[in-house]
Parts: sequence; C-alpha cells; structure tokens
Amino acid sequence: MHSVKELGYIVIEASNLDAWKTFAVDLLGLMPGEQTTHGLALRFDERAHRMLIEAGPADDMAAIGYDCGDDANLDAITAQLRGHGFAVEEGGAELTARRKVRRLLVSRDPDGNRVELYVDLARAATPFHSSLIPSGFVTGSGGAGHAFLPTPARQPMLDFYALLGFRLSDYIQQEIAPGMLVDAAFTHCNPRHHTLAFAALPSPKKMHHFMIEASARVDVGRAYDRVQNAKAPLAMSIGMHPNDLMFSFYVTTPSGFAIELGADGRQILDEDSWQVVTYDCLSTWGHRPMAPGA
Repeated sequence: MHSVKELGYIVIEASNLDAWKTFAVDLLGLMPGEQTTHGLALRFDERAHRMLIEAGPADDMAAIGYDCGDDANLDAITAQLRGHGFAVEEGGAELTARRKVRRLLVSRDPDGNRVELYVDLARAATPFHSSLIPSGFVTGSGGAGHAFLPTPARQPMLDFYALLGFRLSDYIQQEIAPGMLVDAAFTHCNPRHHTLAFAALPSPKKMHHFMIEASARVDVGRAYDRVQNAKAPLAMSIGMHPNDLMFSFYVTTPSGFAIELGADGRQILDEDSWQVVTYDCLSTWGHRPMAPGA
C-alpha cells in the first residue's frame, strides 16, 4: 500500500485576514510569508508556507495538502483512490502555482473535505526565524502538524484515509456529558503519533482543531501567557493527552475553530511493535474547557 509522507499544509478561508495575521504572528509566533491578493502565507519552517489564509466568508478549513513524495507515489495513490470510486482531478496550473508545488491533484473525502495531493512544496527564499518561538517548530518527517476532524460517520473517513496510507494509532473513548460519548480514532502516516483524528461529533466547522508543535515546552508556556495577556479566547487550558503525550493548550482562532499549540509529542518509531490501545480519557490532566471571555 502506498502512503502519503505527511500533512504538508492547511488552507483556511477567513473573513478577517488582518485578525488572522495578528493572531498567528503576534500570539503563536508563526512567520509571515508571501501576501498576495488571495491571502496570507504562514511559515513554520523553511518551506514557503505551512498554512494559507485565503480571503472568503466561510471561516473554516478549505483544504488540506498531503505530500506524496514523488510522482510515482502520487500516481499510485491516485490509482488507489480511483480504484475505489473516488474522483481525482488535476489541480490546474493556476492552483499549482498558488500552492507553490510542482504537481497537484485534488479529491474529496467522504465528508466533502478538499484533499490536495502534491509533490515538491517550494522552499522559502529566506531562512525561518521566530523571535517568539526561538526553539522553532517540529515539522521534518512529521509534517506540519495534526488535524482533528469532526465527522458524522467515522468509518467511511477511516476507510478513505487508509487509501492514502494512514494507519491506526489508538482510540480514546470518554463520556464527556451524560449520554454524550466521544469515541475518537487517531491515525498516522509517519512518526508523528497522529496526523489525522476523527470523531463523530456535532460541529459547525469542518475542523475541530489544528495542532502546531513547538520544539520546547518553555515556548508553549510563553505563548500561553501571551494569549492570556491579549485576552484571546482560550478554548482549553494547558494540559496533556494520554495517547500522544502532547503538552499543550487550545486557543480559538479568528475563524472559530481552535489551534492547539504543543510540545514534546510522542512518536511512533517502530511500526511493527506498536500496539493499538483504547484510552478512557481525552486528557490525563488539565485541558479544562474555558468559558467564553475567560
């Protein structure tokens, strides 16, 4: 089975680009990249972008880009999708140039989320630097981060992403309110503990949160202070998950979903010995839900 290498970038359609720039650069410590008539590029590392904020009314995830590594692997993944009845179309020259990749194909997952499969995301012309996150961000073999996607039907999503090479990491099942069970599945395509997670949750957004990983806990703590000092809307306090061991907090973006900023996430380094288990809590400590304005 062929597999994508990583989640390479995420595209957000946002109604307030200025608010997003302030949020991402001044609070989270991301580096601004190229700004065009389409929107703003945000950098986590040496690549031209890892997050694209494009102007529009949706205030939601617009697409996720997955690095396929090379043309042969991209073609094989495309064949896997088409062989199971999923349409895959050429991205076209204009979109390929806008995404700064050499080749781009587009599909849709069972929930209708736009999936962009690419090779060769360009490197930026200047080195990455963030004075607010001096340790930098963890990308490399783990890609840009992870996304947690609410879904009305989890299994079709797991089946689709298995065609992209995603493998189960583990599950979490917790009753968060009487009669309300969160039953989440976590999947990986590289050493990062999970790149995509799915749960059957009601949500007005296509994405519950996107995780960005700093290289040092102290940078997460300082960002937590910046967010609180700016009175930005915290979604969850600082805490730790039992499965990926991420030390993190959640802050609500200008578009209404959350960004998780974390450090010291677990890696799956030996696929053969990894055991899929089920945890009974979403967080081992912290991650307290925050009331609006808290």
